[in-house]
Amino acid sequence: MKTKAIEFKALIQKNGELNAAFVEFPFSVEELFGKKGQIKIKALFDGVVEYHGSLAKMKSDSHIIGVTQEIRKQLGKTFGDEVIVSIMEDKEERTVDIAEDIDAVFNENPDAKELFEKMSYTHKKEYIRWIEEAKKPETRDSRKVKMIQMILNGKKGK
Repeated sequence: MKTKAIEFKALIQKNGELNAAFVEFPFSVEELFGKKGQIKIKALFDGVVEYHGSLAKMKSDSHIIGVTQEIRKQLGKTFGDEVIVSIMEDKEERTVDIAEDIDAVFNENPDAKELFEKMSYTHKKEYIRWIEEAKKPETRDSRKVKMIQMILNGKKGK
C-alpha cells in the first residue's frame, strides 16, 4: 500500500538570529502518524527539491521541518517566502556510506567501531561528512584519527 503524500503551503520562517529556517507543519502529527515525537520524513519543496529529515517538535505548539540554506538556494527563496511542501513518512532504514579508508580505521579500532554503530544516523553522518569534506589527504587522515579519539571519549557527533 502506497502512502499518500501530505501537501501544504507554508512560509519559510527564520529561526531567531541564526541563518536557519523552518516551516511549520499545520496538522496534528499525533492524528496523522499516531506519534507525538519526532517523525522521519521525505519532503519535496515546490515539487523540485527533495529532502530527507524529520518533523520535529521544538519550542512551539506545532512540529516543524528545517529548510536548509542549500534548499533555500536551490529554490531561490528566503525567509518570508511561500513554499509548497509535500511530505511522506520515511520508514526506510537510514544508512551512512563509509569509504574504504574510513572503514579500515574502524577495523583497526573495534571499540570505536562498536560505539559508532550504536550512534544515530545523524551523528554518523556528521562524522563521515566532516572527514569527507577535508580538501587535503593529510587533513582527511588527521580527522580520521581525531574521530576515533572523539568516539572513544564519548562524543556523539562532530
